[in-house]
Amino acid sequence: MEKILIAGGDMRQVYCGRRLAEQYEVSVIGFDGDMLPDDTAEERPEKCGYAVLPVPPLDENGCVSTPCFSGKLTVSDVKQRLAPHAVIFAGRVSDELCRLFDEYEVLDYMEREELSLRNAVPTAEGAVQIALEEMPVTLSGEKVLIVGMGRIGTALAEILKGFGADITAAVRNAKGAAKAALLGVKAVCTKDMPHGYGLVFNTVPSMIFGREELSRFGKDTLFIDLASKPGGIDLASAQELGMKVVWALGLPGKTAPVTAGEIIAETVKNMISERGDDHVR
Repeated sequence: MEKILIAGGDMRQVYCGRRLAEQYEVSVIGFDGDMLPDDTAEERPEKCGYAVLPVPPLDENGCVSTPCFSGKLTVSDVKQRLAPHAVIFAGRVSDELCRLFDEYEVLDYMEREELSLRNAVPTAEGAVQIALEEMPVTLSGEKVLIVGMGRIGTALAEILKGFGADITAAVRNAKGAAKAALLGVKAVCTKDMPHGYGLVFNTVPSMIFGREELSRFGKDTLFIDLASKPGGIDLASAQELGMKVVWALGLPGKTAPVTAGEIIAETVKNMISERGDDHVR
């Protein structure tokens, strides 16, 4: 049976490990004991042929990211638990991570299409939850602008339609406009965005809202940026203008850790299956 090491991360990784344990031999490191459910596998002494690292995998000190651990988990700590030629699965793999684990194969589960598709729903639900908590009005009848009609944008539109929001999609091309039409929402070009909105969701990871664009909106507008780094909103300008912006990174792990962890687990299982590996490497 394959042995998998869950090394660090938030609660997503715990639930990822629980799902993987249905099929593999799993051990978990980089968590305080009180953070782990009673049925979580304890650390095993055997060498593991696979390791699942979090997203992002490293902290600012070059150690494995461990927000649920009061200690420190070094790259060396992880390597001590790996078999030769082990495979590392991680989210948002960086050049630094590949350098630190240069003797191993490193694969990025965040680049997988099935994960991106399935993650869109918990991300969109988490974004709507933020809006409900931050806004003093109902979403029903509220004018909402969604920038981008990718996976998250389309999931957002579907959910907000159920709330009765007045939705407009800002898109960059005919494909995005067609998606908006299929969803039954209005579409405008990102270059000609109107500004009479009480709620704006950005899903595009490039600078969409600079100082000039932000200045066209009222100070009561709530901006929720769902784009990965560097984001799509000039936060410094927003602060100077008195605009309210929530940069909501890693929402699935914060609002739906069980679902998000299980999505990672299913993706890792697919990646292992596609490799054809049937034994501990």
